[in-house]
Amino acid sequence: MTELELEKENVAIAKAYKELLRVSYRTLTDEDKKLIRKAFDIAVDAHKDQRRKSGEAYIFHPIAVAKIVAQEIGMDATSIAAALLHDVVEDNENYSIADIEQLFGETVAKIVDGLTKISSLDTEMDVSLQAENFRRMLLTLNDDVRVIIIKIADRLHNMQTMESMRSDKQVKIASETLYIYAPLAHRIGLYNIKTELEDLGLKYTEPEVYKDILTKIKESKEEQDQYINEFNNVIKTSLDKEHLEYDIKGRPKSIFSIRRKMQNQGVSFDEVYDKFAVRIIYKSKPEDEKFLAWKIYSIVTDHFRPNPTRLRDWISSPKSTGYEALHITVVGPKGRWVEVQIRSERMNEIAEKGFAAHYKYKEGSENDDSLDSWIAKLQEALENHETNAVDFVEQFKLNLYSKEIFVFTPKGELKSLPKGATPLDFSFSIHTEVGMKTRGAKVNGKLVPLSHELKSGDRVDILTSETAKPNPNWLDYATTAKARSKIKSALKEDKKIIAEDGKEILRRKLKQLKIILNEKSINELVNHFKLKTSLDLFYRVGIGTIDNTMLKEFASSRSNAFMSYIKNKISRKPTITKEELDKDEITSKYDMLVFGKEEEKLDYKFANCCNPIPGDPVFGFLTINDGLKVHKKNCPNAVSLQSNYAYRIMTAKWIDSSQQEFAAQIILSGIDNLGLVNDITKVISSNMHVNMKSLSFQSDDGIFTGKINVIVKNNTLLKKLMENLKKINGIDKVSRV
Repeated sequence: MTELELEKENVAIAKAYKELLRVSYRTLTDEDKKLIRKAFDIAVDAHKDQRRKSGEAYIFHPIAVAKIVAQEIGMDATSIAAALLHDVVEDNENYSIADIEQLFGETVAKIVDGLTKISSLDTEMDVSLQAENFRRMLLTLNDDVRVIIIKIADRLHNMQTMESMRSDKQVKIASETLYIYAPLAHRIGLYNIKTELEDLGLKYTEPEVYKDILTKIKESKEEQDQYINEFNNVIKTSLDKEHLEYDIKGRPKSIFSIRRKMQNQGVSFDEVYDKFAVRIIYKSKPEDEKFLAWKIYSIVTDHFRPNPTRLRDWISSPKSTGYEALHITVVGPKGRWVEVQIRSERMNEIAEKGFAAHYKYKEGSENDDSLDSWIAKLQEALENHETNAVDFVEQFKLNLYSKEIFVFTPKGELKSLPKGATPLDFSFSIHTEVGMKTRGAKVNGKLVPLSHELKSGDRVDILTSETAKPNPNWLDYATTAKARSKIKSALKEDKKIIAEDGKEILRRKLKQLKIILNEKSINELVNHFKLKTSLDLFYRVGIGTIDNTMLKEFASSRSNAFMSYIKNKISRKPTITKEELDKDEITSKYDMLVFGKEEEKLDYKFANCCNPIPGDPVFGFLTINDGLKVHKKNCPNAVSLQSNYAYRIMTAKWIDSSQQEFAAQIILSGIDNLGLVNDITKVISSNMHVNMKSLSFQSDDGIFTGKINVIVKNNTLLKKLMENLKKINGIDKVSRV
């Protein structure tokens, strides 16, 4: 770099630093500013020789992370200093955690240490390490919740600046973000950051879909602003009459949530009816907040008819993230459904800043109860360290995104549980001992099975017995992480005793076969018998389902399990030459998919979870027992696989599909009319290269639904057929399963 460029860069760094102090959500004291300045100087020194992939000085990254922590999340000076220092120990050997402690004190050092531990595990080597990484991160909550908050800010900035990375790296990081960081931000109540993480995640995992929705949102912006003005004009006079100070804003739903609605409801962008929400934010004294929220509710519903099933009162019972608001869905101007969110300025800040705003409004009180209770809940989920790390992350995720219901104890206390919870989850939420001794349950005075799904407002009474104990069926009834981990632990205890004996028996039997029982041989045995863990192996030996004969068979076929699997499962064929690819027609001895940079021909199977057909964007996934599986890029399992098992993902590319045909199922619905079936069969038979395998139709009170199984050669032919079916008079929706 020239001196002039260096000087320009230094000016930009100084400007970014001043901006950080200026935009901080908290009022910074002189002491705070000194602490932040000291952290900034150390960070500048530690990163002076580093540059990011984009070419800019590395120091811009910690400043940007600190700015997110200060402005968007609204944390204190300690957090801002820790954010500036978050990569110092990892990236520079001249600074150790002890040095940070000496310079900044114990709290900052503890947070930086937590962040360094998380980063040091970032690796593409192994799934269990990746999941273990997440578990470690979550366990740092025991030390300081600020570790997680800064990690989320770090991830947000990385997602915002990922353009210059390799595309496979982008997909891995984006999948990981959708898989764990967005749910975490949601759980901490950082809704704005959660939304941005989800949208950026979609931008890199499904770029075409993202661009398409983004363009359509921009196109409909003018219409949306006009609609909000109309809405505003209708209720403005009534609100002004009550001398309320308020602001009405329109907020478009996130790209990610529109995409989810399109998928879940099988509709197009134009058919998603609530693409934005109207937010009414009012000024209020703390004691009047509830009264004014219901007054505004009353005014809105005087003018617009509400949908009674869509009222959400999170003012009387705030969410466990601390979120408070009143949500109503009304028939707005032009007869369109519109969601109206009513919040005071305080509630709005809490929704945007999460727990940081709680601290602001609770100054003077020693603790923030909601933050403490949230950490307590997380720690419950983290208690059971024995779980396999991947299961643990899956379990934890289930609890992160779950919607809440509120139920009552016999004494009238309110308990919040995730949607879908059962009496068994309720009993474990009261106390582990109650859960373990559950015999039955009464809901609203009636005896119900333990699998009964609870609803908001239910009154639940648990019946216990000293002789009751968990049985394996309970795992089918329990949904919360706490209940499941406690049940698993109880069931494991019995299994463990048998497994301990089994391990000794196995050691003796293998000795006779001249095999030493060690980690390598245990892994080979687990793979050979298609088991999941060594505990399963020892348990089966203990109860005698794995006997001498089976062990002898293993000994004779013994070889490196993974290598033999690679050789047997994936028969490598010669790399295809450019000439062969360019042929107009590739003969049937070639498959249609090639894998990896070398474009190799490998044996593969299609995954049942998403049933890809030629033309679909796909990737290959290397399974342990089932060879190479091909998934669609938007498969429901794709994000989890790409996040957890990045090292087993193979790029896949279609080369020709003229030689094979594929089954696909189309679902139709619409208004029944005379000759509709005839029209449908005519369209299918007139579509060249499409064979109809089976079809079934039913009509129910004038509504027609149908399933058609067809055989097609590729995606383009299927799309064309679906477009032609949509044109038939009376057909409303056509989708592929």
